Amino acid sequence: MTTGVPTPPRPTRSRPGKLRRIIPLAFVAWFVLEIWLLTLVADAAGGFTVLLLLVAGAVLGGVVIKAAGRRAFKNLSAAVQQAQDGALPQSPRPGEGSGLVMLAGLFLIVPGMISDAVGLLLLLPPVRGLIGRRTERALERRMAAAGGGDGFLGDAFQQARMRRPDGKVVPGEVIRDREPAPEQDGPRPPLTP
Repeated sequence: MTTGVPTPPRPTRSRPGKLRRIIPLAFVAWFVLEIWLLTLVADAAGGFTVLLLLVAGAVLGGVVIKAAGRRAFKNLSAAVQQAQDGALPQSPRPGEGSGLVMLAGLFLIVPGMISDAVGLLLLLPPVRGLIGRRTERALERRMAAAGGGDGFLGDAFQQARMRRPDGKVVPGEVIRDREPAPEQDGPRPPLTP
């Protein structure tokens, strides 16, 4: 028996993309390769040497992350000071920020030979600069494709939107230049287009 009320269509599930299928397999392959390399080094140099390498990598990674965090905090406080003085804070050039250095420290902390090699490569300034420039260009392309506009963040701040209770999106901003009036005879009627 039907009641005359149409049933909403079922949401269709999108098929997972290639990247969603490849990433877990890549992590498993990386994990297996790391274990295999550790066993090869343990056979050649001994288990104690492998343990020392893993501990040294973790300690070096912690030192790198700590130094990068201090530098990031120093850059942040300098930018805040510049903003308080009325000057525009300068953004670091690609590869000069602390993000890739922290990522290098994280790779050094993760046990394994490949992750240590990647971490050490990321500590080299030319490699960080190259990766930083490529990442920034890729992010700019994605932002432009998503309608982000001209700059790095484009018009992201101008695309702020308010959602009404009926689900409609209204672009704009709210500017209050006086105190709200006290409530009169009940709530205000809803806005209608």
